[in-house]
Amino acid sequence: MTADEPWRPTAPLAALRLRAALLAQVRGFFSERGMLEVDTPALVRHAVTDRHIHSARVELPGYGPPLYLHTSPEYAMKRLLAAGSGDIFQIAHVFRGSEHGRWHNAEFTLIEWYRCGYAMRQLMEEAARLTLTLLALPDETPVEYLRYRCAFERELSVDPLRAPDETLRSLAIARRLDRQLAERCDRDELLDWLMGSAVGPRLGRNGPCFVHHYPASQAALARIDPQDPRVALRFELYYRGVELANGFEELADCAQQRARFELDRAQRLAAGLPAPAIDEALLAALDAGLPPVSGVALGFDRLLMLRLGASSIEQVLPFALDRA
Repeated sequence: MTADEPWRPTAPLAALRLRAALLAQVRGFFSERGMLEVDTPALVRHAVTDRHIHSARVELPGYGPPLYLHTSPEYAMKRLLAAGSGDIFQIAHVFRGSEHGRWHNAEFTLIEWYRCGYAMRQLMEEAARLTLTLLALPDETPVEYLRYRCAFERELSVDPLRAPDETLRSLAIARRLDRQLAERCDRDELLDWLMGSAVGPRLGRNGPCFVHHYPASQAALARIDPQDPRVALRFELYYRGVELANGFEELADCAQQRARFELDRAQRLAAGLPAPAIDEALLAALDAGLPPVSGVALGFDRLLMLRLGASSIEQVLPFALDRA
């Protein structure tokens, strides 16, 4: 690739061949387990309400109201689950704004799947098997399962469930978060910054590391742990300090999910961000009845970067955004 030949792909052809081979492995992995591959729309009627995720708006001539490129196929896949699909997976191109850097491209690929009747630990173990396969790591590679609280205690000597906000703020400032910005951050923003800058980069050095039982305030679409209401049945996967996946025991309670969406909207308004309408189709599906299910989304491009030792995501994409 050269700067004066912008028509060329950003990834070498050898990387694209491996990309195709690994996607074939993914399909084989799920086919062996009897799972149904689905293909839901990338163009959807609702933006997500999460204040940390920014949907791309699309004006479609002749349609009328604006549409959005999905940030995940999650909502549509849950509607299929409520309709009785059983175990499903999808390899989806998704789109997110305001994310930049060597690990980010506005368009990227998620491998997302849902297992009916699975508890969080079962899904983590399955995600570990797929990850070891795609990274070509030996079966005996150690896999660590670490509570969120224990990860903070080990890496920062602080209990994230009990520490006062000012303690977290001081820790963040000591690790080079701008003081003025730190003063404006709420508790979850401070925890997110500490996880992203100080805890996460130290995880998964010897093999995949699953961090689980996140604070209940960071549940997103996960169930609250019935044994400990301070935490949610949510996990993330790290390898060599890179976040690869996010998964949940899925919340099936329509009223609780509506309340969370309303809180998201209030937080977005307080931050001066647009507050999109709630996706009523998803809530109707939850009200109709979502089976007990756990789901996870795995970032395929990042995984491929780690497999190849690539220094930038553009090295594993046919055409990164500046050449799309």
